[in-house]
Amino acid sequence: MSALRSDEVLMLSYRDGDLAAFAELYRRHSQGLYLFLTWRSPRREWVNDIMQDSWANLHQARARYEPGASFRTYLFQIARNRLIDLIRLNERVLLASDGGEDDWFEHVADAAHEGLAPDGELERKQQASHLHAMIRQLPVDQREALVLQQFNGMSLEEIAELVAAPVETVKSRLRYAMRKLRQELAPAAEEARA
Repeated sequence: MSALRSDEVLMLSYRDGDLAAFAELYRRHSQGLYLFLTWRSPRREWVNDIMQDSWANLHQARARYEPGASFRTYLFQIARNRLIDLIRLNERVLLASDGGEDDWFEHVADAAHEGLAPDGELERKQQASHLHAMIRQLPVDQREALVLQQFNGMSLEEIAELVAAPVETVKSRLRYAMRKLRQELAPAAEEARA
C-alpha cells in the first residue's frame, strides 16, 4: 500500500514504471509545492507553469533518480531552479512591474486558510491577512526559509540543502524573520490586550 511507503520508495517505484506511485507522490506534494511557489513567485501567471514544468521535469529525470536528499527537497529544488531561471530571464520585466499582484496573493492566502477559520471569523481573517502582508515584506531569503519551514514542514537540513546554504545560515534567516514578525505583531497584540 503506497500510504505506508516513503516518498523515496515511491519515487524508485515510479522510476521503475509504477504510475500509481507517481499519483501518490503528486497527491502528497502538489499542494505544498503550489503554496511554496505562490509565496516565492513574483508573478502569479508563472505558478501553474512552474508546477507543470516541475512535474514534467521530475518525469523526465525519473530514470536517473537516486535517493540522496529527501524526495520533497529533490522536487522543490526542481521547482526552485525553474523559478530562478524565469526570474533571471525576466529581470527587466519584473523591475518595471507595477506590483499589482496583491489582490491575487490575498485571494490565494485566504483560500489556503479558508478551511481553518469558520465563516464569521472576520477578525481572524484580518489578522491572517496582516500576517501574510508582513511575510511578503520579508527579504526573499528569510521569507523562503520561513515558508518552507512553517507552511511546508521542512527541517533545517532540508531547507539548507534546497537553498544551498549552511544550516546555520538557514537558522539565522529564520531567526531574523521571526524577530521582524514579532516586532511587527507586538503593537497589535498590546492593543488587543488593552
